[in-house]
Amino acid sequence: MGELRREYHEELDELRSGIVRLGAMTAETIGKGTAILLDRDISGAQRIIDGDAEIDRVALRLEEGTTQVLELQAPMASDLRFLLTTLRVIGELERSADLMVNVSKASRRIYDLELPPELRGLIESMGMEATFLTRASIDAYVDADESLGAALDDVDDRLDDLHVTFIEAIFSSHHSSDLSLQAAVQLAMIGRYYERIGDHAVNIGERVRYMVSGWLPEQSGAAVLTMREVSGNTDESEAPAAITDTPVPEGSSGLGSEDS
Repeated sequence: MGELRREYHEELDELRSGIVRLGAMTAETIGKGTAILLDRDISGAQRIIDGDAEIDRVALRLEEGTTQVLELQAPMASDLRFLLTTLRVIGELERSADLMVNVSKASRRIYDLELPPELRGLIESMGMEATFLTRASIDAYVDADESLGAALDDVDDRLDDLHVTFIEAIFSSHHSSDLSLQAAVQLAMIGRYYERIGDHAVNIGERVRYMVSGWLPEQSGAAVLTMREVSGNTDESEAPAAITDTPVPEGSSGLGSEDS
């Protein structure tokens, strides 16, 4: 029995190490993709697009390994939450890598565009923030750091603010310079892709909180809705404020919200 448990925990450690590798690949893609965009490197953009197949392969193998452990080991409690979280983290990272593929495709469409200094600086800053958030989300997962996972939403505000400033700068450049409408649209899409990468990192942070404590953000909203239904009050503004910040007890599974 001891040997079986040792092998089981080795499998969990291998999954954790696999997530670290996938996270590093994704973060590296964000950094490289940003540099390629700023350098107007068409061949580099193609390398990012082609390299996504390897990220997909790593993600698929991790997903298969996680599913196999779920099926064969029938884990309980914290191990079950770890495995369910791992599945979600795989998906979030793979989508972030896909978003950098979209950035690279957009960069090919505007390869002949000389970016104004302000837009270049904002793209560089968004790339740095997206990379930081991705790495921080993996740190939270590996260390089971619930506090860091919860803090990612606040950190993401910086990327959101950069995105808003970027959109404003695009409009300003379009009206005051030779920035074409087509180029403006492509740049706006690029900004959105970076903003979404931040959202995926925040999602990982939320899943880390679930992994550690069993809390899911969906549960707070569900609790408020249930309270309103019980009291017959349909006015959201009058929902008890305390409920929205109350974690669900450890015994609650919250598994019904896993596909949010």
